[in-house]
Amino acid sequence: MKDKKLLKVGISMGDINGIGPEVIIKALSSHEIFASSIPIIYGSGKVLSYHKKTLDNSDFNFLSIKSAAEAKPKKINLVSCWKEEVNIALGEKNENGGKYALKSLEAATKDLVEGKIDTLVTAPINKDCVRDAGFEFPGHTEYLAHHSKADDVLMFMVSNGLRIGVVTGHIPLREVASKITPEAIEKKLNLMLTSLKRDFLIKKPRIAVLGLNPHAGDRGTLGSEEINIINPVIQKYRDKGELIYGSYSSDGFFGSSNLKHFDAVLAMYHDQGLVGFKSISFDEGVNFTAGLPIVRTSPDHGTAYDIAGRNKASERSFRNAYFAACDIYRNRKQYDEMHSNPLEKQKTK
Repeated sequence: MKDKKLLKVGISMGDINGIGPEVIIKALSSHEIFASSIPIIYGSGKVLSYHKKTLDNSDFNFLSIKSAAEAKPKKINLVSCWKEEVNIALGEKNENGGKYALKSLEAATKDLVEGKIDTLVTAPINKDCVRDAGFEFPGHTEYLAHHSKADDVLMFMVSNGLRIGVVTGHIPLREVASKITPEAIEKKLNLMLTSLKRDFLIKKPRIAVLGLNPHAGDRGTLGSEEINIINPVIQKYRDKGELIYGSYSSDGFFGSSNLKHFDAVLAMYHDQGLVGFKSISFDEGVNFTAGLPIVRTSPDHGTAYDIAGRNKASERSFRNAYFAACDIYRNRKQYDEMHSNPLEKQKTK
């Protein structure tokens, strides 16, 4: 039986000068969200109304509330995170964009960690702007890992049946090779296997692992990381009965039909995985942070200053992120109930 609980879905507003508020308004204009969830935006009613006016969307309305506890079903709820007037400069990269994006994120994260909301969907931020506002993390992923006390996480890009994770995330390319170790790969494979089983309810996942070098090293001619590091890890998991395959050359892998035979792909570095992902699923994909004790998703795009305020931004990725957060939350609950110890249940009665 499916969980009938209306999930409280928190939404951080993102950069107020970017397309975040626009895609939020567009995505939440669909009434199907109310059938299974209660949306709660963290930000400012004045900022939201400003963006609503630029879109000429008279049908979009929201309810101002003081806390998530007051959120109403069949309403778009807004928790005010600041009261002061804010100068909005659409399409401009400035201090305000980072300052108020951070205020929104901090309030939503606090409620998420304290269990006042069930999931979080984060609208895009500009890393330079939030850093100027005092943000000390490379991105949302690392911030949420810190605040939820997660030891390690996996950036997991998902879209329909396509799922791509990365061993190394937001680090300079020159540092990647030194970070590709057996331990690092095993950590990410463990996170990916657990997430595929628990978050996506795939009983026996099939995972493809990409090589680090061009042509996956070409038998050592173009690099030895595949022979010395990556392939032995793959074999270790195969020996344990896991369906892990590779290492594959990334260009040939994404350019062939091989992709459809796997439930997920583990890339060695950020652009190796995300270039392939966005080429296939741009404007549709979802960034999911696997390995957190909480559920967080985001659209797969950035602030897109170049089209901010011009009513050109697609809401598809944000809408997909919203529903993915709900699905993953319910999948986890179902998985945990299926795998809980009946004896432990009796002890708690």
